[in-house]
Amino acid sequence: MPRPETPSLAADTIIELTDRPGRPIVLIERKFPPYGWALPGGFVDIGESLEQAAVREAAEETALTVALTRLLGVYSDPRRDARGHTVSAVYVAEAGGEPKAQDDAKHVGVFDLDNLPTVLAFDHARILEDYRHLRDTGELPRVNGN
Repeated sequence: MPRPETPSLAADTIIELTDRPGRPIVLIERKFPPYGWALPGGFVDIGESLEQAAVREAAEETALTVALTRLLGVYSDPRRDARGHTVSAVYVAEAGGEPKAQDDAKHVGVFDLDNLPTVLAFDHARILEDYRHLRDTGELPRVNGN
């Protein structure tokens, strides 16, 4: 039986800077299309767990060593990435220090949730709404089927 064709698998990380007031988050400005600001993240390598990929991608793009604290959710809308159907597990993580743009990141920025960039890549605006809900209520977002 042939192996089925499946979506690509990615891991993204919402990095909270615990050494700054208000625990702002780190976003990267993408160097390659699709352009815009995004959560640090990328594709999972063969032989790598989602958690390992999230930690690796965060380090590769921001130079920060992160500690994952929870899974925010899995985002699988087939339209979330114009390059093709990509499923992403999104983690919340903690880190300290000064982020530096590396790898696929053109720039790196530190943002409060009330002052996010206006152009966010992929479905990261929705993901950050879910994250805001978690921070405001302590509850994970409800699954809505998208």
